[in-house]
Amino acid sequence: MAKKRYSRLSRRLESQSRKNLFLSILGIIVVLFLLVKFGIPLLVNFSLFLSGQKKDEPSKNASSSYLSPPVLNQSANATNSAEFIITGTASKDEVINLYVNDSLSEKEEVEDNGNFSFKISLKTGDNKIKAKAAKGDKESDFSNELVVTYRNIPPSLSVDSPTDGQKFEKDQSTARVSGKTDSGVKITVNGFWAVIDENNSFSYNLPLQNGDNTIKIEAVDQAGNKAEKEIKVTYSP
Repeated sequence: MAKKRYSRLSRRLESQSRKNLFLSILGIIVVLFLLVKFGIPLLVNFSLFLSGQKKDEPSKNASSSYLSPPVLNQSANATNSAEFIITGTASKDEVINLYVNDSLSEKEEVEDNGNFSFKISLKTGDNKIKAKAAKGDKESDFSNELVVTYRNIPPSLSVDSPTDGQKFEKDQSTARVSGKTDSGVKITVNGFWAVIDENNSFSYNLPLQNGDNTIKIEAVDQAGNKAEKEIKVTYSP
């Protein structure tokens, strides 16, 4: 009788053990499935996130240490005044170092609106102007370069025809005004633009009025320097 009870108990325990083993194996399979489906991609994404963070750090540091070069405004290529105003834009809280002919000329803080300006003295001839932005111990690359020519001498102006006091008669109702000047100079005859060829010779056909005619020839170079000549002729039809 005792043996039968022991046998039934043994079978019950063995059945319970198999059931527990089956549930354990099933649980392991479920855990492995969830790990493969969700855990590994999650770990990979987390790893990529950390890697991206590390890659971004140098980029952020590089970005924070980079200063954009200032921008200089081109107001004129030539001037007849030794004093010249340079303006430009940059980021506020920066200091602009201005270079004239490769030498540091002046320093100026950028205004809150991002603008800056300098009043400089030019030397005769070409003046190369550029700038750098500085903040703390950092400095930008050079800005765009401006070349401003300072010239305060009037351009040359010679008039070949007509001559002062010349008389025109009958069918000579037009006077051909001609002469020579410097390169880059504009000529007007009584306010009208003359034609200038590659040899800097100019000409203009001016209609004459009866009686006395005053012919005013004006030469203006790129810096604004002027040279003038006035000729009087008479037309008698």
